[in-house]
Amino acid sequence: MIKFGTDGWRGIISKDFTFDNLKKVSLAHGKVLKEEGAKKVVVGYDLRFLSEEYGKFVAEILAGMGFEVVLSKGFSPTPAVSFMTKYGNFDNGIVITASHNYGKYNGYKVKESFGGAARTEFTKKIEEKLPEVENLEAPKGEYREEDITTPYIEGVRNQLELSLFKEKEITIVHDPMYGAQQGLMFRALEGTKVNVTEIHAYRDPLFGGKHPEPIVEKNITGLMEKVRAVKADIGIANDGDGDRVGIVDENGRFVTSQIIYALLLLHIVRNKGKRDGVVVKTVSTGYLVDRICRKEGLELIETPVGFKNISEVAMERKVLFGGEESGGYALMEYLPERDGLLMGLLIVEKMIAEGKKVSELVEDLFNEFGTAYYKRIDLPVTEREREALERLKQNPPEKWEELKVQKVLTIDGLKIIFEDDSWLLFRPSGTEPVFRVYAETSEVKRTEELLSWGASLLRA
Repeated sequence: MIKFGTDGWRGIISKDFTFDNLKKVSLAHGKVLKEEGAKKVVVGYDLRFLSEEYGKFVAEILAGMGFEVVLSKGFSPTPAVSFMTKYGNFDNGIVITASHNYGKYNGYKVKESFGGAARTEFTKKIEEKLPEVENLEAPKGEYREEDITTPYIEGVRNQLELSLFKEKEITIVHDPMYGAQQGLMFRALEGTKVNVTEIHAYRDPLFGGKHPEPIVEKNITGLMEKVRAVKADIGIANDGDGDRVGIVDENGRFVTSQIIYALLLLHIVRNKGKRDGVVVKTVSTGYLVDRICRKEGLELIETPVGFKNISEVAMERKVLFGGEESGGYALMEYLPERDGLLMGLLIVEKMIAEGKKVSELVEDLFNEFGTAYYKRIDLPVTEREREALERLKQNPPEKWEELKVQKVLTIDGLKIIFEDDSWLLFRPSGTEPVFRVYAETSEVKRTEELLSWGASLLRA
């Protein structure tokens, strides 16, 4: 069954993600674009198995349907396709990628003309067209190839105060996790005093046997070790398609995505002086963002998980900054798309601007807004867990130990918020066959205990 999740359609290569299914999705997508009067489409692809061949296949079909199609000349990260879609005046962008999924997956992401993830209403139209194209032959047309990475790099550089990067020597270890951001940090920092050491910067469709998701500590142990070995100032990791970021401090310690969101928001508001618009976070994002928004007088909106939900808010409201627990953040006015390269470099910019190490930035954050320790576990999805979640939604707990429940959200799964801001969230993943349980409290041990209690509620 072909179904679009929180960010595109994904499937196991040769089982679900086949040339035949890709043909159907391309034809259905093309039909929707025809109905909407679209003319131009840009297609990019990552470094997964057969991604280039899949990209050419899609480009050929859409060109055969009468669209002007540009295919990336070489692999490109997802934000490069989003950038080209918005600033190159394309009606849609397509990325052949399964983002952070394991190597056996590939996928099909859609970007709308504004440069952000396709809205649910748009991807539903594609799904509805699938029966119409079941037995159609794929037309073939001519497309052209263009370098879409260079304009993207210039876009990233334009969002940075590059003069700061010329003032002080900084050493970065960059881990693109065998993915599509490899080689691009060097280009973004050309002409500065920043030294970049890159690891895992070659094509490996199996991602070294690891999950190319940089927000999980066990996935970036190589980066942590390298930062310590070369005494770097910071480690920056990006996922397979380069839209997510993970950070390691100067001691080789992992910094959670929740803390990175808070640091980025503070930098944008206080150092870069941007305050115009609302702040958006997904339901799996922590309470530090809420506390910063309250102190800075910023309106905060909470959405279901999936960056397309943040993009949908941006269609109605002016959004200053949007982000989610999965390590994806965006300066929405510039580009309503997660960008792992830009966000990693904005953390470096904050370090230089304030003259502090990453660990000191985190210490300052905790001193001002309170400590926050977050953890997530993924459980296999069974009907038992799904039924347990529905029961919990109907009858949520009133307290945990001595803490009373202050608020319950059901916009995506079930989020239980306690009176001290601690919270617990249950939800099935929209991109992987797992059930996620999230927790955050002010103490490491308490977070472990809350997470364990939450898992027991699902298994009870």
